[in-house]
Amino acid sequence: MGAIKLEIRCPHKVDEIAADPEPDWSFDALLSELNSLEKKLSGSSEVPVPFTKTHSRGFSSIKSVEKSSMAFIMRVSDDEMEDSEEEAMEDSGRTLVTGKRFNCDDIYISESDDSDYELAFDEQSYLMDGVGVLEGALFERSQEHQLGVKEELRNQISALEIELMRESEKSDSASMRVEKYVDARRESDRKFDTQYQRKIAEALDNHLTAIQRDHELKSQIEERRIRNDAANEEAKRREKALQEERLRQERARAEAEAKRKVEEAKMAALEAERRAAKEAAEKEAAEASKRIAAVVSQGDVAGHDGNVSSANSSLQSQEAGSNGSDKPKSAGDIMRAAKSARNLEQGRLQKLKMLDDENQSLRLSSKLGFSGHEKHILRLMKQISGTKENVSAKSSELIKIFKNPACPQSISIVTFAEKVVSLCTSPAFPAFACSHVVVLVISQVPHAMDILLAKLHKACVYTVPKYIAYSKSAFDSRVAYLKTIGYEEHDGKIESTEEYLQRLESYMRLYGALVQTEVQGVQNPHGPKEGWAWLARFLNTLPANKYTAVALKAFLQTAGFVLFRKYRSQFRKLLNIILKDFLKVLRESEDSELRPIIIEIQSYIEDNEFIQEPEGRSLQGSLLSKVMAPGSQPSRSYYDY
Repeated sequence: MGAIKLEIRCPHKVDEIAADPEPDWSFDALLSELNSLEKKLSGSSEVPVPFTKTHSRGFSSIKSVEKSSMAFIMRVSDDEMEDSEEEAMEDSGRTLVTGKRFNCDDIYISESDDSDYELAFDEQSYLMDGVGVLEGALFERSQEHQLGVKEELRNQISALEIELMRESEKSDSASMRVEKYVDARRESDRKFDTQYQRKIAEALDNHLTAIQRDHELKSQIEERRIRNDAANEEAKRREKALQEERLRQERARAEAEAKRKVEEAKMAALEAERRAAKEAAEKEAAEASKRIAAVVSQGDVAGHDGNVSSANSSLQSQEAGSNGSDKPKSAGDIMRAAKSARNLEQGRLQKLKMLDDENQSLRLSSKLGFSGHEKHILRLMKQISGTKENVSAKSSELIKIFKNPACPQSISIVTFAEKVVSLCTSPAFPAFACSHVVVLVISQVPHAMDILLAKLHKACVYTVPKYIAYSKSAFDSRVAYLKTIGYEEHDGKIESTEEYLQRLESYMRLYGALVQTEVQGVQNPHGPKEGWAWLARFLNTLPANKYTAVALKAFLQTAGFVLFRKYRSQFRKLLNIILKDFLKVLRESEDSELRPIIIEIQSYIEDNEFIQEPEGRSLQGSLLSKVMAPGSQPSRSYYDY
C-alpha cells in the first residue's frame, strides 16, 4: 500500500472528515480527531500497513498524564537532533525540577522480519517526507502545545512539591514542637512528682522523728523515775546497813571493851608474876654475885669490871648450864625485853586484835566480798620499784583504796600490813622503796603504823626487841619453842635454821629501812628516834647469840647511815660497845657458823661503812635516767628488779 496524500479542499470531506484551513482546536479535540482518523484508516485498509497500530496511541488527557507512574521516553532520529537542540538546552535548565513521566508500555512494536522492518521504515520515511504543510504545522503546533503543557505540568508539579515540602517541614516542625512540649510537660510532671514525693518523705520523716523523740522522752522520763526509785531504795538500804553497822560496831566495841578489861586483868596478873619473878631473879643474882666474889677472893678466876660483857657471859653460861639441869627457869629468865618495848608491843597487838575482830564481824555480816580490794592491794605492792614516779603513783592508788567507802578502812589497813610483811621475805623486795610508800600512806592514815608494827612483831620478835629463851617447863617441846620465836611449819615439817635466819634478816631490813626513811614534807611517826631506842634496848636486854647477831647486822646495814648522820659521836659509842662486848661474847662461843657474821659486823664498824649511803636508799627519777659508766657495777636494787 502506498502513502496517503492529504489535500485540503475547502470545503471538502475525506472519509466524512471536514478539513478546516484555520483550525482552532483544543489539544483534547485534536487527540480525539487523530484517534478517530487512525481507526478509520486502519479499518479501510484491507492489507496491513507497516507500523499499523493494532492499539490506539493511547493519548490521554492532562489528568491521565499526571497519574502515569512510568517515564515517557521520546526517541528522536539523527535528522531531528538539530531541530531539538534548543529544546535540549531548555530541558537541561530544568533538570532540577522533578516531573512525572508518561507510560509508554502500550506502544505496539511489530515483531516482523528485518526485511519487513526496513520496508516499513522506508515507507514511513517516505510518508514523513511527503507530509503536507498543514500536517507539519499541526505537528509542530501539537509539539509546542505538548511542550507547553509539559512545562506547565512541571511547574505545577514543582510548585506542588515545594508546597508539599513546606507543608512537610511545617508538619515536622509542628510535630517536633509537640514532642518538645510533651517532653517538657513530662519532665515538669516528673519534677513535680519528685518534689511531691520528697515533700511526702520529709513529712513522713518529720512525723517519725517526732514520734521517736516522744518515745525517747517518755523512755528517759521512765528511766529517770526508775533510777530515782532505785536510788531511793539504795539510800534506804544503805541507811539500814549503816544502822546495822553502827549496832554491830557498838556491840563489837562493847565486846572489845570487855575483852580489853579481861586482858588488862590478865596483864596485871602477869605483871605481878613478873615482878615476883624479877625479885626472885634479883635475889638469885645477888647470891650469884656473892658466889662470884667468893671465887674471886680465892683466886680461881680473874677479876671482872662488871660491864655488859661480863653480864652477857654469865647469862650465856647460865643458859648453857640450864640445858643439863632440871632446875626450872623463872619468867624473867625465859623472856628478856625492855619494859617500855613490852608495853608498846602489847598496845600494838591489842589494836591489831581489835581490828581483826571487827573485820571478822564485817566479813560475816556483809554479803559483798572484799577479796577484790585485797588482790588490788597485793598487786600494787608487787609493782613497787625504786623510782619516784612509781612510789608516788602506788602511794596515791593505795590511799584511794583506803578512802574507798566500798571497802571498810579496817580491812584495807590490815590487808596492807599483811602484804608488806609477807612480801618483804622475797629476795627482790625493794625495802627502801616500800618504806617510802609506807610512810606516804601512813601520813594519810596514821593509825596504820601500829598495825604494821604489830604484824612485824608477830612475824619477828627481834623487832620489839625481845628474846625468848628455851625452857622445858615453859614449852611442851622444842618445836613449840621454835614456833614461838618465829619458825614456820610447812607440810608438818618445821623449817631449817638457815631459812629462819634468812627471813629474820629480811624482817630486820624492812624495819631498819622503815625507821631511817625521811620524806620531804612528810613526818615519819616511827623514824630515826625509834631506831635509836631500838638499838639501846637491844644492847641492854638481849644476849649475844646467832639470832641476835643476824638481827643486829641487818639493822645496822639499813639504818646505820641515818643514825650516824643524826647522832654522830653517840652512835660511835654504841658501835664501840658492839665491837668490844657484843662481838667478844660471840667469839667466846666458838661457833663456826658465827664467824661470817662476826666478820661482817666488825668490817662494818672498822671500815666506817655507816658513813656511806646504802644502795637503793635514794629513789631515782627514772630507771632510764641512770646511766652506767663502763666497768661500773649496777645498783643491787635495780639489778634485782
